[in-house]
This record gives sequence, C-alpha cells and structure tokens, in this order.
Amino acid sequence: MIRIEKGDRAYCERFIQSLKDRVRENDRSVEDGVAAILRDVRDNGDSAVRAYSQKFDGWVPESLEISMAEIERITADCDPAFLAAMERAAENIRAFHARQKQQSRIDPERNGVLMGQRVRGLHRVGVYVPGGTAAYPSSVLMNVIPAKIAEVGEIVMVTPPGRTGKPDKNILVAAKIAGVDRVFLIGGAQAVAALAYGTESVPKVDKVVGPGNIFVATAKKLLYGTIDIDMIAGPSEILILADSSAKPAYLAADLMSQAEHDRMASVILLTPDEALAKATAAEIERQMQTLSRRAIIRESIDNFGAIIVCETIEEAVDFANELAPEHLEVCCENPLEYIGRLDNAGSVFLGNYSPEPLGDYYAGPNHVLPTSGTARFFSPLSVDDFIKKSSFIYYTKEALLDAADDIIRIAETEELTAHANSIAVRRAQP
Repeated sequence: MIRIEKGDRAYCERFIQSLKDRVRENDRSVEDGVAAILRDVRDNGDSAVRAYSQKFDGWVPESLEISMAEIERITADCDPAFLAAMERAAENIRAFHARQKQQSRIDPERNGVLMGQRVRGLHRVGVYVPGGTAAYPSSVLMNVIPAKIAEVGEIVMVTPPGRTGKPDKNILVAAKIAGVDRVFLIGGAQAVAALAYGTESVPKVDKVVGPGNIFVATAKKLLYGTIDIDMIAGPSEILILADSSAKPAYLAADLMSQAEHDRMASVILLTPDEALAKATAAEIERQMQTLSRRAIIRESIDNFGAIIVCETIEEAVDFANELAPEHLEVCCENPLEYIGRLDNAGSVFLGNYSPEPLGDYYAGPNHVLPTSGTARFFSPLSVDDFIKKSSFIYYTKEALLDAADDIIRIAETEELTAHANSIAVRRAQP
C-alpha cells in the first residue's frame, strides 16, 4: 500500500532528495556505448544504422524510408472512431498553439533608424517517436503540430519497428494527421545520430524532439550542440494538491494514471486531510486490481509514491513549488485561487474535472513537459521551440555620428580599440 507520512519540513526535504537521486546521471557505460554508436553512424551512415537496427530491433527494412503510398496502405483500415478522436484532439492542439506564434517586426525611430526582428521556422526538424512497447500516437501530435505552426521547412519522423518488424499503424495515422513530411523506420541512438549527422538516406536536421528510452535520451544529450534538442526527459511525475472537497476515487485514479508510465514514475498526494489520505490509499488498492499495468503501478508507488499529510494547504503549495513537478493537479474547492501561487510546474490541472489524461491527449496544451525539477526553469514544448530569430539594425549616417562618442567610450573602456576605430573612421570620413 502507498505510504502515508506526516509532512514536516524535514521529511519533505528528504523525499525531494530521494526523487532527485533516482534520476542521477546515466551510468558511464551507457554514455560510452551510445557515444560509440554515434561515431559509427557519423562515419558509416546507412550501413551503421542498418547494423544497429539488426542488432537491437532484430529487423532491417529493405528501404529505411516509408513512402507516403505505403503509409496510406498501412493506415487504410484504421479504426474510424480512433481516427475521429485523433482529429478532434489535433484541432484542439492546433488552436492552443496557434496563439503562441510570434511575428517578425520592424521598429522605426524618428531619426531614420530601423531596428527589428525576423522570426522564421527552423529549416528541418527530426521527431523521434517510440514504436515498441511504448507507442504513443498522441506524442506525434504534440511534437509535430507546433512545428507545423512555426512553419518548419521539413519535418522528418523516425520510429522503430514493433515486435512484428513493421511500423505501428496508429503512429502513422497520427503522422498523417499532424502533417509529417517524411518517415523512417529506425529507432534507438542510431536514429538520433542519423538525424544529427545525416546519412545517404536520412536528411540532416537542425533539431531533434520527442521521447525515448535511456539510449535515445543519452544520444540527444551527447549530440546537443551538433543539433538542438527539446529537453532531456526523466521519469513521469504527478503531484496532487487536495483538500477535503476532493474525491478519493478520482485522486487514486489520477495517481495511477502516471504510475503506469514507468516503474520510476513519481506519484504524490499532498493534503491536510488525514481521512482523505487513508481513503485514497484504499481506493488505489481497490482500483489497481482491474488495471492491465498493475505490476508497473505497484512498483512505482512502492518506490516513489507517497501521500503526505501537511499541516495546511499553504504548506502543500510551498512543497509543490520546491518539487517543481511535471504535472500538478489542484483538487480543491476553489482551484483557481491557487494558480497565481504555483510558480514551478510543467502543466497545472485545476479542479476535479481536469485530470492529467485530459492534457495528455486532448485539451490542447502540450504534454511534452519538463521533469525532474526542471520546471523551475524550463517550459512545456511550444511553437517557440521550432523558430529562430535574427535581429537587424539600420542606422543613418547622422544617427551613427550622434552615438559615436558613447560607442567609442564604451569600446575603449573595454580596451577593444578596433571596435572604437570602426566608429572613429566613419566620424573622420563621413
């Protein structure tokens, strides 16, 4: 049964540290092994990708790329109800992210000076989509739709074959809905390397986004700088703040919805109501018996789950800000009153009828969220992640000469005399 603890300050600090410890840096052997794969793909291209696909997936396609005609054939018998649900989810995601789009601008001054900013989408982006035991079509929508809104030039998706050596049909359906341009049936660190360096078949990209296992995450980490990445995602997390108005059955269901992701997922309930804590623990035991991933749920809850009874809900808010969880539910009588006080969370779900799966699949905000406390300084995936900006400056001769003394003084103070000279020659020879 999930542990129930009194949430004094010392216990909360120890618990936070235990969660940090579970996501310490990868074992050195993992980094060394991934680094070798990256070098091999960089040097040997498709042949290395094929060799690792055979080694790790047990199967290599005749062509690494799946043609659009093949995608049409594979997805032709998709469940119409699933297709309709995905279309509606996609519309919600597009509507939310469309409001994030930035515009280029020019700022004219009275003296003839022009300054501004040019905003445009990245040239090419790679999207990694798991395709084995963890095949998530929803992640395709969340990663691709913001890139399309940002007007990325080309979106290249990579996904490993499933147990049958074939692509996951539902992932391909999501790729069609979201607007992916090209799809390659490769996975693992070798797929990330192919996107980063380019091969005979796979085009080189500017950025790689999307979830993956420890080898994919490590590849992204090691390749950062060669390419941009979204983030290094850790195990899933949920923290729920609840007062006596909350329903134990709802709380239990929401905690387990995250626990089933991963044996290292963290699930926490904070409440000042001890009776609610006990009732929720009992509900977890009751509901778990009917769930297909109960073994994973059990391990996650036993190792990284807790119900913490705080003195007050204000104390719970302070703890939430320290933990900076990926998902934060507020199951309180007046949930909107807390939104201005919850500073550190990937996504906040307000009220008893805004459960975390609503955000995972349907509402519109992105479900690619910072984990492991990084919500203190990282944000959810957005259109901003797929754009680049350039500033521009136009000064007239008169405007430059008016500013010359100040620029020269700053340059000489920094002992950069060539900088000062660049201005001085224009003043001497206007």
